[in-house]
Amino acid sequence: EVQLQASGGGSVQAGGSLRLSCAASGVTRDAITIGWFRQAPGSGREGVSAFRKWDAVTYYADSVKDRFTITFDSAKNTAYLQMNSLRPEDTGLYYCAFDIGHITYTQMLDEDEYHFWGHETQVTVSS
Repeated sequence: EVQLQASGGGSVQAGGSLRLSCAASGVTRDAITIGWFRQAPGSGREGVSAFRKWDAVTYYADSVKDRFTITFDSAKNTAYLQMNSLRPEDTGLYYCAFDIGHITYTQMLDEDEYHFWGHETQVTVSS
C-alpha cells in the first residue's frame, strides 16, 4: 500500500521560500504522477503543481508559475515543491498526492485523478 509523508511547511514572510517534501513508501511502479494541492482558509482544494514521472512532464497552476518548482528524486521516492517569492495568498494547507495510473496532461491538477494522499502540511505567509 502506498503511504505518503509530507513535511516542510512553516511560517515565512512574503518574499520568502519554503520547500515541501513528500516521501512515498510502497510505490513499486514507475508510471506514477505526483501532485501538490492546497486549500486556503474558506476555499476548496486546488491543484498547484504536478509531475508525471514516465515522461518528466510538469504542470503548474498559473498562480504559481515561475515561483514554484516541482521535482522528484526517484532514488528516494520523494517529491519536492520548492516555493519561492511566497505571497500571503499562498497560505493554506498543502497536500501531496500520488497516482499509479495514467493521467493525461490536462488532468494532472485534477484531484479526482489521485488515489493516494498524504496528510496536510501548513504553509503561512505573512505580509
